[in-house]
Amino acid sequence: MAAVLATAPGLRAQALAQSGAAARAEADAQRAVERAERAEDKAERDQERAAREREKGDRAEERAEREEGIYDRGTEALDEERWDRAVEAFDEVARMGQRRADAALYWKAYAQRKAGRAADALATLAELRKTAPASKYLKEADGLEQEIRQASGQRPAPERESDEDLKLIALNSLMSSDADQAVPMLEKFLSGGSSRRLRDRALFVLTQSGSPRGRAVVADIARGKSHPDLQRQALKYLGLFGGEESRRILSDVYSSTEDPEIKKAVLQAYMTSGNKEGVLAAARGEKSPEMRRAAIRQLGPMGATSELWELYRTDPSTEARKEIIQALFIGGGGDRIAELAKSETDPELRRTAVRTLGLMGADRTGAALVSLYQSDRDPEVRREALRGLFIQNNAHALVQLGRAEKDPAMRREIVNQLSIMGGNKEAREYLMEILNK
Repeated sequence: MAAVLATAPGLRAQALAQSGAAARAEADAQRAVERAERAEDKAERDQERAAREREKGDRAEERAEREEGIYDRGTEALDEERWDRAVEAFDEVARMGQRRADAALYWKAYAQRKAGRAADALATLAELRKTAPASKYLKEADGLEQEIRQASGQRPAPERESDEDLKLIALNSLMSSDADQAVPMLEKFLSGGSSRRLRDRALFVLTQSGSPRGRAVVADIARGKSHPDLQRQALKYLGLFGGEESRRILSDVYSSTEDPEIKKAVLQAYMTSGNKEGVLAAARGEKSPEMRRAAIRQLGPMGATSELWELYRTDPSTEARKEIIQALFIGGGGDRIAELAKSETDPELRRTAVRTLGLMGADRTGAALVSLYQSDRDPEVRREALRGLFIQNNAHALVQLGRAEKDPAMRREIVNQLSIMGGNKEAREYLMEILNK
């Protein structure tokens, strides 16, 4: 009896546990059914939404195709100069309010202007700015408005423009019609918080000005009296536009400054303006070797070969003479360089001359390099001649020299040069000839 009583609570606990498990299982099953129903509902909703999206996409595609067709009709009307038809087409595209809306407004204004409807065109441009403030057509719209206003006799107002290019368009227009009004505005741009690009362009316009005040402003900048960050640019523009007054200003600046960078800028301006006398005076009279060499470099692009040759004969500096050889090369003085390659007693300068001959092309100096190689006893000069022939891709000359050369070391030098020119047929054949021996 005691054993039965002892087990009763255990049986009851077991029964209760089984009952709880069954209840939980039933609840889990119910939740699973509910989840399945919710999933089914969601799938139905997704299908309905997808169907609506497809329908919406189809309609959007239809609208896009329609927009594109009308837009194309407008551009065709522009090509045919049928301005009223173009206005009508682009107006319809703009009212659709889709992808082409801002472009349509711009071209609508363009067609209105062409049709002689300036006021309507300005109103359309205002609508473009209001409805599409981030449009890529805004810059073109500003330019079109500027043209419309100028054509209707309205004077441009550069200070009201936000676009730098448009400010310069307006200023250029003012310079040709009212320089007295334009120059103070240009000065304002130079002094104010304008970008470096706008300040540079303003200086450029001033340099071209026939206005005494404008020229005075440029002269002060060139002399370093104002806006020192623009001084070198002012010197450059004075060289570009030339004239006796510009030459005088440049000469004054060169003689009054100790800044080598400013002096180099003046020399560059001399070269640009063709002031050979100014450059030559610096090349002859400068106490600074650096500035003397800088002047010599400018004589090359000026084609001053006779002046350079005279300088070579009178200037004892090896470094200056090297610069002269380079300037002769730039200036087309190949004959003088060939003469130096043969007659110069300084080995370093002779090698420089031979090396420079190699830069002049096989037709011009190939024969001279071969002659130097065959006649000169200095091994370094002969190597420079070989390098020159290599630079010219003159495989024919190198092969001929290689076949005739008795010195093993020099022959190896020639073969080394030819081996790098393996893409050249004559070089390749000669190398194969060596291999087959």
